[in-house]
Amino acid sequence: MVLQEDALTEIKFGGESPDGTVEGDLVLVYMEDKPAFFARVEAIEPDVKPEWFQVKLLVLQVPLLVVTWILRVPYINGETFTMGGTPLRMEKVVVPEEPAEAEAEEAPGDRGAGEKALEEEAEAPEAREDEGAKVVSLASWKKGGKDG
Repeated sequence: MVLQEDALTEIKFGGESPDGTVEGDLVLVYMEDKPAFFARVEAIEPDVKPEWFQVKLLVLQVPLLVVTWILRVPYINGETFTMGGTPLRMEKVVVPEEPAEAEAEEAPGDRGAGEKALEEEAEAPEAREDEGAKVVSLASWKKGGKDG
């Protein structure tokens, strides 16, 4: 019998669907409140102990390392726990929104201020003084007028 994903989630997490980390997520593991390593959650399977789960992690280091931790849902979702007296915490990594997405939303004919400034500078290649620094046109420098 093949279980649907929702039914499997319900069985695994005792009727509660986790809002946090699930299989396939990237996590950052903290040891003693300091970032230690990144890992990908490969599998979350019920353990023989009720309300505990075997969490298989692919530790992203060289060489790769696979570990299985037995954790409860709150620990999987970011609460601090201890192993051998060392405080640990797994934090789901959320991909930050890229600035390129905001730029892509601009109108195609609309140019940003930085682009306009580059065009203005290219149109006036003569040397100029700007806060003590002298800008020299490479074209005039190559012709022998090294000072502009």
